[in-house]
Amino acid sequence: MKASISIEDKKDFVRWLLSQHQMKMRESMWILNYIAGHDQIMKYVHFVDNAEGCPRGLVLTSHGVDDEPFRFFKGNIVTSDPEKAFHDIRLNWDEEIYIQLHFPGVVTSPQYALVREDSPFQELLITDSDKQIAAQFLDSAVAHFSKEKLLVEIDAALDDYDEARFQELMEQFKQYS
Repeated sequence: MKASISIEDKKDFVRWLLSQHQMKMRESMWILNYIAGHDQIMKYVHFVDNAEGCPRGLVLTSHGVDDEPFRFFKGNIVTSDPEKAFHDIRLNWDEEIYIQLHFPGVVTSPQYALVREDSPFQELLITDSDKQIAAQFLDSAVAHFSKEKLLVEIDAALDDYDEARFQELMEQFKQYS
């Protein structure tokens, strides 16, 4: 998790976003301008890759991206009405709000990278494929470590002129080849 992002950095990002990308709904631009104009609100704003699972979130999409234009949610209530979102933000200015943005180049944008935070509400999802890759990596690492340890023991047997131990270790080593 990043250190706290300054209000000024967040405001600069919103200004950049609005100057470079046109939102699918003009109300989205109004809400972003409103938020950027109020430091006391901006203090509670977090830009995240995925607002799902957050207690209060806003999903905004610009032209050029095939996604829903606008969604606001608070708890179990979800709306696509920007006016309701605006009033909630205005009235509950001291509540955390997590904003998920969709705009062309979002993944590679250095401007976005400066203000992007990890969502504290996002669960880490590990797929079966991820588990299999991790298991293969661990098996490989253990085999490599065991082989290296065996080589050290073989060297020690040679140093000690222990032919019986050397032969025993060489038989074990052949299993790795």
